[in-house]
Amino acid sequence: MRYRAHWTSAQILAVQSLGPDIRQIDLLPEGGPERFTAGAHLDFRVFVAGKPEVRSYSLVGRHDPRLPYRVAVKAAPSSRGGSSYMWSLEPGHRIQISQPQNNFPLTFGRPEYLLLAGGIGITPIYGMALELLARGAEVQLHYGAASRAQMAYADDLQVRLGDRVRLYDASEGDMVDLNALIGSVTPGVQLYVCGPMPMLNAAKQIWHAHRMPEPDLRFETFGASGRFAPQGFQVYLPHLNRTVDVGEHQSMLDALTDAGVEVLYDCRKGECGLCAVDVVACDGALDHRDLFFSEEQKAVNDRMCACVSRVVNGGISIDVGYRGEPPVPGRT
Repeated sequence: MRYRAHWTSAQILAVQSLGPDIRQIDLLPEGGPERFTAGAHLDFRVFVAGKPEVRSYSLVGRHDPRLPYRVAVKAAPSSRGGSSYMWSLEPGHRIQISQPQNNFPLTFGRPEYLLLAGGIGITPIYGMALELLARGAEVQLHYGAASRAQMAYADDLQVRLGDRVRLYDASEGDMVDLNALIGSVTPGVQLYVCGPMPMLNAAKQIWHAHRMPEPDLRFETFGASGRFAPQGFQVYLPHLNRTVDVGEHQSMLDALTDAGVEVLYDCRKGECGLCAVDVVACDGALDHRDLFFSEEQKAVNDRMCACVSRVVNGGISIDVGYRGEPPVPGRT
């Protein structure tokens, strides 16, 4: 893994509804909260179908040693099951969490910043907006969701940012024009994006089409969204002559490793590509949920990231590539 998680027990202090399907959770770890920077997240040990899993949720707001950690979780029926567990938490419950980690940090010193959030993707972007405001930076925020009721923290952002925030209510037909937005970006401006996978993929495509510097596009995903609702499916491994069942709320990677199949992996978020497997055959539809492969590579459907991507309406045959360590002569 990229870092070694140090797990500690945290107590749930408060739970608050921010809309019809968003729940804010305040929690206090033993020993108090550690310092974190805008864009950071916590890993949580959750239980999905009775089995322990790890899920990541962005920390909301700026660090304040007087305040507990805060996350906001969207109830997502098409997710991998972590949100259901998080929604079951009530004040007084305890949960295991990691220390804060930041794979989505701000780079300071730019002439201007453009922030783009879709739905619950506002959670890291909200803290970034507050941090940039505190530093006196030039910042613009564009925030879209399926409805105004699903725009967590929108009222506070409007008060703080004024006309520097633009809200897009899809239920009113108001959508972000990504091509126009990215086309207006001037050299030196960084774009930070967090939201549903289709929005992230579109932003990447348009950014590259406008020949913008690749390092100036920053994004994060926790691999929870795809084109289809998750289904259970079967994975056949011809070189092992084995079939592995993948549950509806289980990743292919977890199913394979639980079955003793060796698979290389690292991030578990569809970003690093280390867990990519070769697709030998597929009689269903591949739901690519990663940010590692390009849209052109995904269209070929010959490789997929086992940690987040799935199959619907069928099964798949794969080759994991990894064969383990070669046997040592004279050792059984």
